[in-house]
Amino acid sequence: MPRIGTVRSRQPADVRVAGHGKQYPTRSGGAVVAMADVDLDVPAGEFVCVVGASGCGKSTLLRILAGFEDATSGTVEVAGAPVAGPDPERGVVFQDYGLFPWLSVRENIAYGPRQARLQRAAVAERTDRFLTAVGLTRFADKYPSELSGGMQQRVAIARVLANDPSLLLMDEPFGALDALTRSSLQGELSRIHRETGTTVLFVTHSIEEAVFLADRVVVMAGGASHGVPGHVKEIVRIDLGDERDVTSADFNALKRRIAALVHEEVAAPAA
Repeated sequence: MPRIGTVRSRQPADVRVAGHGKQYPTRSGGAVVAMADVDLDVPAGEFVCVVGASGCGKSTLLRILAGFEDATSGTVEVAGAPVAGPDPERGVVFQDYGLFPWLSVRENIAYGPRQARLQRAAVAERTDRFLTAVGLTRFADKYPSELSGGMQQRVAIARVLANDPSLLLMDEPFGALDALTRSSLQGELSRIHRETGTTVLFVTHSIEEAVFLADRVVVMAGGASHGVPGHVKEIVRIDLGDERDVTSADFNALKRRIAALVHEEVAAPAA
């Protein structure tokens, strides 16, 4: 598949989370402490996956970095600036594709660059580049209803990347796909990351997916159901190179290590 052009208007962003906490008010006037004392530094250009049991705060952390929710305490910065709301520099891809059904594939991808008031030639170039990157050039004039789930998710990824984000936030983007489509998209995303250098924070329940994609895997623990706030339990570096073999001994050793950390938390009794 052709390589993506390397010209960028924005540089990849670093991420700094320090002493981050999140509380939700209760009807009785109290508060549920969902997360506390979360520290995480992500260098520019790194691919980080976040795993952990349900309710530990994975998606909450991502929404706060996206600017969709506010942190209750601590510091949350992207590219050295506090996160104070949504920003085009932070692209978000959810499990729900979120495509505009009345727009074609090409028009969906071009939407962001047009809203940014880029010149027509620049919009066309960027749209064509990411149509090629996700292998959908032949489907450019189709509508979302005419595409499979995997193809729709390709469009969603291309649409975000066409905005040239400095940080890409992904919340279980492949969770609803069948195994073969999911594996194919994992490979495409890994290649796109290598070619663009965009910083990625990727939330997943799949440990194999995390080991396949990430430079580091953040294992979160806790949450309301465990009686302690969500927090970072351990960060595991994945030193497997770019071409990863899911059947190799090293790959599966890392997979077992991370699974053990997650399962310790699942098996632990609530406080």
